[in-house]
Amino acid sequence: MSDAHTHPGTTLAPDDKVTVVLHKSHGRKVRYPATVERDDGVHAVVRAPWAGPPVRDFGFVRFESGDVFTEHYWRDRWFSVKEVRGPDGALKGWYCDVTRPAAVTEGTLTTWDLELDLWVSSDRSAVLRLDEDEFAESGLPESDPETAGRARRALDGLERLAREGGFDALLD
Repeated sequence: MSDAHTHPGTTLAPDDKVTVVLHKSHGRKVRYPATVERDDGVHAVVRAPWAGPPVRDFGFVRFESGDVFTEHYWRDRWFSVKEVRGPDGALKGWYCDVTRPAAVTEGTLTTWDLELDLWVSSDRSAVLRLDEDEFAESGLPESDPETAGRARRALDGLERLAREGGFDALLD
């Protein structure tokens, strides 16, 4: 699930403040502040409060004010994983975005959302593939079949780790 090479760039120091920039489809960008937990030059981990609307109910989980996300980004993998905890510290689960590998520069961590997502509940009883319709509608499978293939393989790999083991080791 990783590329044969890593993407050079800045290594972030613990407690650094960064802006996470998530490029979405149709030119939309989501930007929010985060604090660096650690970064080994390939795997960067940041912590951020929920930056969306006061409540976002997906049906299988609610994200709301006070939730804290510990976000894992890789410069050589086609996904990011966000551990979601409520204000009381209780684990809600993991929201996984299929993305291009992250780019890190001083003060900024940037990634490009490829529409496919995976939800893993805290007790691992629910592993849900999400937004496959949005992925198909994005036109990516037709306009860039190589990237679309990488995205599908990343989602398949994440689902396999969540169902068969290895998910926790990924986040170490």
